[in-house]
Amino acid sequence: METLKHECGVAMIRLLKPLSYYKEKYGTEHYGLNKLYLLMEKQHNRGQEGAGIACVKLNANPGDEYMFRERAAGTTAITEIFSKIATMPTGSFLGEVYMGHLRYSTTGKSGLDYIHPFLRRNNWRANNLALCGNFNMTNVDEIFASIVANGQHPRKYADTHILLEQVGHRLDREVERVYNICVEKGLKGLDLTHAIEENMDMANVLKSASPIWDGGYVMCGLNGSGETFAVRDPWGIRSAFWYQDEEIVVLASERPVIQTVLNVQASDIKELQPGQALLTNKHGQVRLEQINQPGKKRACSFERIYFSRGSDVDIYKERKKMGEGTVLQILPAIDYDIEHTVFSYIPNTAEVAYYGLLDGMNEYLNEQKVKRIEELGHTPNHEELEKILSMRIRSEKVAIKDIKLRTFIAEGNSRNDLAAHVYDITYGSLTPNVDNLVIIDDSIVRGTTLRQSIIKIMNRLQPKKIIIVSSSPQIRYPDYYGIDMSSVQQFIAFKAAIALLKDRGQYHLVQEVYAKVCKQLEEGVTDTSVNHVKEIYAQFSDQDISRKISELLTPPEVKVPVEIIFLSVDELHKACPDHSGDWYFTGDYPTKGGLRMLNRAFIDYCKTVENIK
Repeated sequence: METLKHECGVAMIRLLKPLSYYKEKYGTEHYGLNKLYLLMEKQHNRGQEGAGIACVKLNANPGDEYMFRERAAGTTAITEIFSKIATMPTGSFLGEVYMGHLRYSTTGKSGLDYIHPFLRRNNWRANNLALCGNFNMTNVDEIFASIVANGQHPRKYADTHILLEQVGHRLDREVERVYNICVEKGLKGLDLTHAIEENMDMANVLKSASPIWDGGYVMCGLNGSGETFAVRDPWGIRSAFWYQDEEIVVLASERPVIQTVLNVQASDIKELQPGQALLTNKHGQVRLEQINQPGKKRACSFERIYFSRGSDVDIYKERKKMGEGTVLQILPAIDYDIEHTVFSYIPNTAEVAYYGLLDGMNEYLNEQKVKRIEELGHTPNHEELEKILSMRIRSEKVAIKDIKLRTFIAEGNSRNDLAAHVYDITYGSLTPNVDNLVIIDDSIVRGTTLRQSIIKIMNRLQPKKIIIVSSSPQIRYPDYYGIDMSSVQQFIAFKAAIALLKDRGQYHLVQEVYAKVCKQLEEGVTDTSVNHVKEIYAQFSDQDISRKISELLTPPEVKVPVEIIFLSVDELHKACPDHSGDWYFTGDYPTKGGLRMLNRAFIDYCKTVENIK
């Protein structure tokens, strides 16, 4: 698997008892902070470019700090943040409300200024706002224009900065609404302040701010008076789970994280539904509210294929099903020769799919054993039974992921040679020139690692044939909802389709699609707009694309046959029926913004790569 930058991770905690309760029961007032640390470490896979946390202390005295934030960049950010907090004066980051974020950039922008949570300060507690999210908006330009039209002047053109300004503006308006009501009642001073904090409603803020958002998101926030929210996009693209008992409310991007940290069952944890918000007020009262009308649910299938931790009970089963779903394609590729085929996987993310592949192969083999026994036509003797029952699926750990090699000052071919040694092999794990080698990976995006490293190193075992299996379908289209896949030319499937058009004298189609896309972008993408880039692929079967990918990724020095197989989209949906988000495979984007961004990416490709004017 070529590492993809992807969905960030979020974590929120609201303690429902006084801090003294946790001191007495758990021996520390930092119970909430400790749980936040664990929630973030358990989701470290979701973001290694930086991390940040925010905390609110309820009922702080005037003159005392009540809202804290700390951020750090780099892969060790979590450790750095919590180590720094441990050296701070007593009372720092001691509160009832916590929010944490792990960042992976999908925009290319890096540095401390882009690490969540983002903070908006104000002398009124209710107007302070900390915001973080697992999101990518496809219409940042539109959101920016809307807040400028309101008279705001954002200091930076970055999605989270813009959303902070937009949500902050709506928060101000909500506070102003309650303020006017309370003034009419004759309230003044602290009574007025307390009344505002008691009666403001974050749901109103979200209902006025979020309808313009086009993208995949779980947006989390808290204000200085202790109001918190987490809201999910109407299509359910991004994931969020929550748990509540008498002591605590917790929200995180992944379910098993909550299970492990709080030692609760999967059945105790609820999923935040599309368009829904989890809201907690300053008194710790929790409620769910529908913020936006839910659309057709398109939960991200890549969460199940790769991004989320495989320790989730459902994800584990689904990944096994994905591996099993490739069996019917593998059998003809090895000419049904089980006896002379060795099965393995690319470590480490494809391991679960590999177990599913073995299950499927064993099921097939058992069917063959029964068939052979029936074909004997008589009661088999011990020797005949032993011969049939001794048939086994040959599984070996062929590929070994070596230490991360650094290229230092190497250049050109020398750098490529070093990159080719990311993986090592187990010598003697198959019979040279006799055995086929089937090796499964969780996905193939660009194919660079396959061509530069994996196929070359597997070739040293001298297999009769190399079959590379992807437990996800062909990735054909960019993603604009949180995964770092924003251009079309990076995909080996797209390169294969373009190469086939050239081979078959159909390259004129690229110019025709370009013209259609330009017209659609000029006229505006609507709910009835079609994805014209699909026409590039429509000329070929999935098998045509797979064969061309095999050809493009086979290094010239490798002389044994190489075949690359992909899980079909139908088998993917059978494996994870509740996560139908498949736009990177099918081009069926859940929002207008996704299609608009694809059109821009295709135009950019045509201009910069194909020199089409």
